[in-house]
This record gives sequence, structure tokens and C-alpha cells, in this order.
Amino acid sequence: MKLFFMQLTVNNYLYKLILFLFLALITSGLVAQTTDNSTKAAKLYWFIPDGVRAEPDVFTFFKWAQEGKLPNIKKMMDNGSYGYSIPVFPTHTPVNFATLLTGSYPKTHGIADGPMHIEGYELNTISAGGFRSVSRKVPAIWTIMENVGKKVFVLTTPGSTPPEIQDGYILRGRWGGWGADVQALNFESKTLKSGIADRDIKLFNVGAELTKFTENKTTEIFPSTISSYSPVLESELNAWGCKISCYIADTSNNNIKDYSKFYFSTDNKTILASVKPGEWSNWVKVLLDIGGKTFLTDCMFRAIKLNNNGDYRLRIVFNNLNKFITQPDTVANNFTEHLGPMIAFVDNFPPQLIYYPEDKKVFLEEMNKSFSWHIKAVPYINKVYKPDVVIHDNYNPNQMLTSKWWMGLIDPNSIHYAKADSVSRAVAMQEVMAMYLRLDSIVGKIMETTDSNTLIVFSSDHGICAKNKNVKINNLLASKGFLKFDIDSISGTPKIDWKNTHAIFLQMIGVYINPEGLDGKWIRASGKDYNALRDSVINALSELKDSDGTCPVSSITKWEDVEEKLFLPKDKVGDLVISNKPGYGWTEAMSKDLKYFEISPVTGYKQAILPSDTKGIWTPFIIMGPGIKKGYEIKEPIIQTSQLPTILNAMGIEIPDYVDGKIIKEIFIK
Repeated sequence: MKLFFMQLTVNNYLYKLILFLFLALITSGLVAQTTDNSTKAAKLYWFIPDGVRAEPDVFTFFKWAQEGKLPNIKKMMDNGSYGYSIPVFPTHTPVNFATLLTGSYPKTHGIADGPMHIEGYELNTISAGGFRSVSRKVPAIWTIMENVGKKVFVLTTPGSTPPEIQDGYILRGRWGGWGADVQALNFESKTLKSGIADRDIKLFNVGAELTKFTENKTTEIFPSTISSYSPVLESELNAWGCKISCYIADTSNNNIKDYSKFYFSTDNKTILASVKPGEWSNWVKVLLDIGGKTFLTDCMFRAIKLNNNGDYRLRIVFNNLNKFITQPDTVANNFTEHLGPMIAFVDNFPPQLIYYPEDKKVFLEEMNKSFSWHIKAVPYINKVYKPDVVIHDNYNPNQMLTSKWWMGLIDPNSIHYAKADSVSRAVAMQEVMAMYLRLDSIVGKIMETTDSNTLIVFSSDHGICAKNKNVKINNLLASKGFLKFDIDSISGTPKIDWKNTHAIFLQMIGVYINPEGLDGKWIRASGKDYNALRDSVINALSELKDSDGTCPVSSITKWEDVEEKLFLPKDKVGDLVISNKPGYGWTEAMSKDLKYFEISPVTGYKQAILPSDTKGIWTPFIIMGPGIKKGYEIKEPIIQTSQLPTILNAMGIEIPDYVDGKIIKEIFIK
């Protein structure tokens, strides 16, 4: 354009003036310029580990990197732009991942919680799962990328299953209700009495049992190679449809009953594996049957605890890949053959490895096995499958920081912090830093195995805060006469009288209210009696006080106001949405004593905290690649919705109309 004007008007002063003004306007950015595709990334690797806290006070993530503690993160910062990101409410994995992957608020994408309830369904069941792709109202990033011809690889990412992509790869979408997903299981003698509540042994408090209780019996039928100086004990382990006999032997010739070793068999003849307390077995093959889906897979045994009398606690970890949870199904065998069986992450919700001191060591060992697999997976994906786009999650940070052993000794807001000695605090911080360093190693592999045409992004869905107390909202509602329940004398689980229950709290943020009772299919109530009852519940919640006079409630929002005030969808929330102050956490649990507060068995939490209440839920956001400023610190924390449109803009891809977030313009080279 410039050459055209110069040739046409070389001796014409007026045209020279026009040319000068035109070029000046282009330089100032007031006139649109043609897109320079050379500054647009053609590929993307978005690493989104779950629960990575980063803020300027305690988890000083960027300072750690500058000090050399996270060398690969430092390299990303030096070669890209970085800053803090603030999640949306509720600060819960399915909601925040849906927000990251769509660039929209919950009111747009439709995910308001993990377990959600919809009109027309009974409240005693989950009518929509927040981890399921079909619960989302708008497309995620993998659909956007496929629509512009990109090959996509999705690894252990919430909201990706049932699969929506047509031509890419998905490995274990995580709790999407698709295929045959096998979680690790704990087995424990009934007589150990760890104190695990019945509801806390189940996945998300409602699903499959993650801890199972067993009884030992003496037996004379066992593999002939087992030798014992006391009668051999046997118990049955039912692990995802596979019946495994667990034999316990006394291997010490000391004239006392002193059980010391486990043996496992599926046919009472051949020993599958054997371990002593503190040991892991090798991977061994077992045949599982989940809902009629039968398949051969890998498992390993970890002996956690064994008392002299044979009382025990042990763990079985399974290969998290099988043909029913990968697309295409052939990639499960490919990955297992080249990388070994996959441990996607440690544990499940609610945390299972929190009841004995020995559990902590098992957690750390299993976490490191998981990280080792993920570190190997990065180059294998990039070199063998050569995708244009990788979306990669790792759940270990969330599992560690919401567990029992660490956050209470690191965050000064924890009631455990002041009681701990400096050595215990230092050890806890060292172990957490080791976890962050493993994340850093994954980042290093990403940078090693991607080319200069790749946009690399590191972010997370939410941080983690210190948790001190559980708040039993349903005990409060029962004490006020709004909820009726009995406790089963055998199982200890509550039996709700739905017909005579007029208000109940259901995970993670909702109170459901109806003056006519809550039995049958739930329909949103209205009218004078409804409003009066709802006001009474609001008053009860507002007046709730801890022993020091603190009200744990941060906000109470009526369903008709949630779109405007909380950016939540009206059709996926209860009659009231309640948030808790940092340090507290809501629980559905009910008890005969109707106590409202209890010391939490875990020391980390994030589910129902308002983003404005604490920096503890902030996360890192780092982006590097073509067109991105190097060594640039973003001036203010960004809103989580901004990440996707910024990524799309950096790749020259049109931003869909449903995206609520705004491009972070300051990070781009002009």
C-alpha cells in the first residue's frame, strides 16, 4: 500500500500528506491492519492441573519460580506473559473447568455444581452431573478446534466425556459417566474402626464405595506355597467385579501370633502377588466386570497397615486406562504398552487416605507414580500422535491440598498452623514444593517436545484454602423443624422423611425449599407460603454462629437473583444458594446430636467460597508463544473467563458469540 501511494503521488504534496496521515493512523492502531499470520500460533498445549494455588502471600508461585525453585515455570515466564487468575463461583472443579474450556460464565455454560438437581426429578437422585459433557449448554474448546480443522488430544480432563470430539483422542474424561472407570479401592478390617462415616466411603458421597470393610476368618484352603506359623487368615476383596482372596500369614517363627504378610489369589491356588506392610506389589493382571463390561486390566497392591492380630488396611490401585474410557479404544493398549499402566491421580473425593499416619506415605508414593506417568505421556503424545491441540489435566495438586496432611501446616489461617512446630511446617512445605516441582517437570517436557509454532499455556481451575470446620447445614434445618430424618441403627446413615421435609441442603451450594414437602418430583414452589418459609430459612442461616460468634455464611442468594449476582444458571440451582466464609465448609451430613459444627478431618477446601472473599483460590496463568510478550507480568488478576478468548485470539481463531470473557490485550506484541 505504501509503495502504491509513493509511485502515484511522488510530486504531489497533498497526496504525500494523506499518505503520512494514513501511515500514522496505522501505527497508532486506529486503522485496522491486515492480520499477520506469522504471529499466530498454529498449535496449542494447554496444561491445566487441578487445584494449583498461586497468590502473592503464602503460595508465592511466581516468586518461587524467580528464585529458581521452578526452573521450567521460570522459563515460561521469561518467554511469555504471566499473572494471577480468579475463578468463578462456586470454586469447584466441574464449574471452573467448564468456564475455562468455554470462556463463559456458569449462567451461559450451564454447569452450576458437581451434583445438580433439575425440576421434574426427585431430589434424592442427581439429575445432572457437572462432570458430564452433556450437561454443558455450549461447546468446549475441543469442538471449536475441530471445527477449524485441528487434531485434538484430551487427557484426563473433566467435562470431556461422553466424547464430543469426532476425530481426535480422549483418555479418561474423569467422572463423566462414560465407559468403565475404575477408582483405587481401600480395604480395611471392620475391627480397625477408623471412624470413616458411611457417606464418606462413597465416591462423591453417593456413588461407588471407595473404602470397603472386611472380616477375617481362619482357613485351611490356600495356595500351597504359603507358609505360616499361625493359622492362615482369609478375607474376600470384591474389586470391581473381581473376587480376590486375601491371605494373611505369620512369617515369624517367634512362638507368638504375629501376622506380617499378605498374599493375593483369584483361584485359591496361584499367588497373584504378595506384600508386607509398606510395600507395593508389581503390576498384575486381573479380570474386571463393571456393569457387564468385562476386561483384563492391571492392578497393584499396597499394604498400608497390618496389626499382629491380622487387622489390616490395604489399597488396590488400577490401571486407569481401558478400551471403554478411551477414544479410539485402541489407544488404551498403546499407552499401556509404551508407558505402563496409568495412575491418573491419587485418591478420590472424598479423600480416603486421611485416617492413619501410614496413609500419608501411601499418598506421596502414589502421587509420584502418577506424576512419573504424566511426565512420560507428554513426549509420547507429541511425538507419536502429533496433535495440533492438547488439553491436559492432572488432579494431584487438588488431592494433596484438600487432604489432611499439608494445608493445615502451611496456611496461617488454619487452626492447626499455630499448634504445629516449625519442623512440621517445614516438612509439609517441602513436600508441597516437591509436588509443584513435578508440575514444573511436566512443563519442561511440554517445552522440550513442542515446536516454536505452539502456544503453551499453564493455568488451573481454582486454588485451595485452609479448612477448619465442617458446617452441618441439615442439622441446623432439622433443629428448626424444616427437615425430618432418622438415623438407621445398623448402617448409621440418615433416612430422610421427604414428605415432611420442607427445606434441605444438597451439595455443594443449594438449599431446596417447599412448604408442601419435598417428596416426589421436585418442582420450584412459589406463592406467599413459599416466600414466608424461604425467609424463615434465610433468618436461620443468618443467625447461625460458631462458638466464637462467627457466622460461617458469607452470602445467601435467592434463585431468581443468581444470574445477576453470581452468574449462575437459574435452572440448575436450589431455592437458595449459600456461600461459606474461608475456613468453613458445608456438608450434607446429619447426626442425632444435631450439632452444627465439627472439626474437619481434612485441612483444605474450595467448593463454596466467593472469589471476593480470599486470594487463596487464585491460580496462575502463564502463556507463551508467537505474538505473546516475553517476560511480561499482567498488571491485574484476570477473570477466568478471559483465558479461552485470549488463547483463540493468539491462534487467529474466531471467538464464538457465547464466550463471555474478554481478550487480555496487554499481553500481545503490537
